[in-house]
Amino acid sequence: MPLSTTLRLLAKARGLSAADIATAIPRAGVATVSAWLQGEKLPGKEQLDALARTFGVPAGALLGELASTLDPARTKGEHDLLAAYRGLNTKQQGALLEVARSMQPSPARTSPTKTPRSRSR
Repeated sequence: MPLSTTLRLLAKARGLSAADIATAIPRAGVATVSAWLQGEKLPGKEQLDALARTFGVPAGALLGELASTLDPARTKGEHDLLAAYRGLNTKQQGALLEVARSMQPSPARTSPTKTPRSRSR
């Protein structure tokens, strides 16, 4: 889930407006907090720490999705697949996982190889 969505959900769950949040965050006005909530800007480290304290959650909980989007090992397709997966219900997620697992190549079975013997004459 994007940081902006997480922030909006936490604000709604705690009944906080952008103005309420802004009063708890150093160097952040209502316009800045609104931009975070809309995903137009990202807060800095000090501001993330203050947001985490305000919402009573670990800062890592706010950064989880953000960090994954910066993972150079993930392709655009992986991000798209994850987003699509999250939009499914539990039954659909299970079916998708089953299909994905069935598409994986089975582990190569290694059998002992026989080496030809050279005959001496």
